[in-house]
Amino acid sequence: MSTPSAQPSGPGPEEPTRPPTAAEQEEAQERLKAVNRRESDSAWKSVAYLLTGPLVYGGLGALADHWLGTSWLVGVGIVGGMALSLYLIWFRYGTH
Repeated sequence: MSTPSAQPSGPGPEEPTRPPTAAEQEEAQERLKAVNRRESDSAWKSVAYLLTGPLVYGGLGALADHWLGTSWLVGVGIVGGMALSLYLIWFRYGTH
């Protein structure tokens, strides 16, 4: 019966860490800025979807109401536009 060894199971001793150079720090800051910009863009796109969905489909409902002589399609358009907007946001940003 063998006993577990007290040595670490890694490939070998780690190299001593050195402080990052100025170029490495600048590159890390640029990567962080790119991530922040991408997240900010995603947030603004979500707001735009939430506004334009009900506006576009509510407008189409209003046109259909005027053309058909009804008064309920604008409400269906607004609710449907909001539902489609929420689905688009969930599909685009909520699945990764």
